[in-house]
Amino acid sequence: MNTMIKIREATTEDAARLVEIYSYYVLNTAVSFEYEVPSVEEFTERMRNVMKKYPYLVAVKDDYIVGYVYAGTYSTRDAYSWTVANSIYVDKDYRRQGIGALMYGELEKRLKDLGIVNMLAGSAFCETEDEYLSHDSYEFHKHMGYEKVAQLKGIGKKFDRWYDLLWMQKKLQPE
Repeated sequence: MNTMIKIREATTEDAARLVEIYSYYVLNTAVSFEYEVPSVEEFTERMRNVMKKYPYLVAVKDDYIVGYVYAGTYSTRDAYSWTVANSIYVDKDYRRQGIGALMYGELEKRLKDLGIVNMLAGSAFCETEDEYLSHDSYEFHKHMGYEKVAQLKGIGKKFDRWYDLLWMQKKLQPE
């Protein structure tokens, strides 16, 4: 594990840096199904909405944000109150250094404290990797203890190609 990485709560002042990290995935990959990079203002508003109820964390190395993770509402219906959908992004130049695992570890602790039972992760997927999408997200989530529970075929179109969406689930505590 990378002991030089600190995990802290995100603030809206972090939004510009988080947009920088996210923009790579929007513009160059099918990891995100967004076509356009959100403005800092829009991203800030998204952060505020999440932070009203759930953790939003950043990973910092030498005072530089290198990744972020958050959990959000899976569904607004009351019966889903113990389930969250989470997202994680690591700066492309800092991948494969254990940062994602550190962030997920801290996120899981905080979610357990909130009584959350299920974490869901949506992961873009294609059977054969291409220049826009590898199996890295799927493999990472498997490594972190998630299991594939659904595969929606050809649900997202980006770069004139159709991609699947995997739903992966991890139980944080007994029901």
